[in-house]
Amino acid sequence: MARRITLLSLALLSLAAIYVFAGAGAAWEFLLPFRATKLAAMLLVGVCLSVATVLFQTITANRILTPSVMGFDALYMLVLTIMVHVFGSSGYAGMPTALIFTINVSLMTLLGLGLFTLLRKGARGDMMRLVLTGIIFGTLLRSVTEFIQRLIDPAEFQMVQSISFARFTSVEPALLGFATLVSVPAVLLAWRMRARLDVLGLGEVPATGLGARPAQGQAQVLVLICILVAAATALVGPMSGMGGGAGSFFGLIVTALAHVLTPTERHAVLLPSAALTGCLILVGGQTVMERLLDLSTPLSVIIELIGGLLFLALLLKRRRA
Repeated sequence: MARRITLLSLALLSLAAIYVFAGAGAAWEFLLPFRATKLAAMLLVGVCLSVATVLFQTITANRILTPSVMGFDALYMLVLTIMVHVFGSSGYAGMPTALIFTINVSLMTLLGLGLFTLLRKGARGDMMRLVLTGIIFGTLLRSVTEFIQRLIDPAEFQMVQSISFARFTSVEPALLGFATLVSVPAVLLAWRMRARLDVLGLGEVPATGLGARPAQGQAQVLVLICILVAAATALVGPMSGMGGGAGSFFGLIVTALAHVLTPTERHAVLLPSAALTGCLILVGGQTVMERLLDLSTPLSVIIELIGGLLFLALLLKRRRA
């Protein structure tokens, strides 16, 4: 497993070098900081969303669930639309970056905790009920968001649309710094919990028999998930366009590939494997979009297409099993 992690790390380093240095058409004094900022944002988002998805699948004991599938992207769009509607397009554009980021992360974390807690209590351990309840809540959030968007004027609606996709082409360094301060401690805490996560992944009854407290551990993991997803989404936007559909399938692709590349349930291996895989997908995809396709379509559209097919394949595989 260590060899595979090393190979993934070398592949990421090579791909990052290609992204930064290939196709230079401007002065390095401008180009290097510009590309380095975008690369740092992709790495941060890739780590945050990948780790959050692994954590979420551990506490739900289900490999097809992700925070976005359960409605987190729709929650972001609701918060964003309300902010633009309350402050107006000019007021929102004039707000300090730090204030916008703080509001987004705080509201998404609090509302996300409430949403996920409600879903888990309502499901009562039934995974199919959890999926269905999450889809229903996601549909409800999107319906409320669309209703509010019909009330705002065209200028505000245009602003909402412009920031409804994940944006790696224009990342503010200050915002990247705030996201790093929020997300890095959460990632480190998740890494410190890697042994407990192995126990929690066994299920509530075996975990209790081994002396763990599943309810307490799940609550702590849930907080980390909300912080990680909120920080990544507030930095670049949702990985699914307009927060629609079933949500972003980015985490689903990452974890599925991580389990194939490093077939183990040990989180000491799975967490770095998923983080490296997520970074490879984002950096590689953005390199192709910028260098070959001239940004003709957002990266999130391609991810949703591939993720949707993978989601159906996993569902059919579980049904045959």
